[in-house]
Amino acid sequence: MLVSVGDNPKRIRSQAAFAKLAGVCPVPASSGRTNQHRLNRGGHRQLNSALYPVVIVRMRFHQPTTNYVARRTAKGRTT
Repeated sequence: MLVSVGDNPKRIRSQAAFAKLAGVCPVPASSGRTNQHRLNRGGHRQLNSALYPVVIVRMRFHQPTTNYVARRTAKGRTT
């Protein structure tokens, strides 16, 4: 992650900028009356693949993240 962000750290001003660089930011995919989003598939592929194990470990061991996942699955959302 440091290699992909380290080449120009000034472009990472916020969490949203990092998500856009990694290709994990939501993109509107609405048509007609539906209002939905999908994940951006652009971005740095190696950074995106490095984020996946971090998220999996946080979902299992980080208490605020496990609380968030439990709350979302109770609402009927997917993990």
